[in-house]
Amino acid sequence: MSDLDLLTQSLARNVKHWRTVRGFTLDVLATRAGVSRGMLIQIEQARTNPSLGTVVKIGDALGVSITTLLDYEQGPKVRVVPADQVVRLWHTDAGSHSRLLAGTEAPGPLEMWQWRMMPGESSSSDAHPVGTVEIVHVTAGELTLTVDGVDHRVPAGASATFEADAPHVYVNQGDVPAEWMLAVSVPPAR
Repeated sequence: MSDLDLLTQSLARNVKHWRTVRGFTLDVLATRAGVSRGMLIQIEQARTNPSLGTVVKIGDALGVSITTLLDYEQGPKVRVVPADQVVRLWHTDAGSHSRLLAGTEAPGPLEMWQWRMMPGESSSSDAHPVGTVEIVHVTAGELTLTVDGVDHRVPAGASATFEADAPHVYVNQGDVPAEWMLAVSVPPAR
């Protein structure tokens, strides 16, 4: 089974599982996530490979991390994620990419990401649920973090925290690749 097939099957199983745990019908989850009922049916039947944005919306609506939705193993109390199992979820032809390194439920989703962005590129994110916070630590280059329309420069060695319940954009306005670590904490679904 290919990596893509494995992720599609895991996503199907885990979306259905967490929807059932939360007591959500397909219609309720569709409304909460802003995703069509038909798309959710296709996802739960492993007939589609949805975009990263769609997976994020579903995870936010369920109150679970992307890692939880894509997890294909029921792990022990300590879970080591081997380097070859790190999930690359976003990339561009120029070489920018993000990798979801690890995640857990604590008590809501908690994710750790590694990002690399080439000069002149950007990645935008819709607002996450109220109470979501992000912590970014830049290790190389400089990141311009735009939160709710306001730019914040974060140079190498610096960190920033922000409430991610507003639209935000990660931008590399510099001449060299920007690299950073990002932690995302989403409150549990109620």
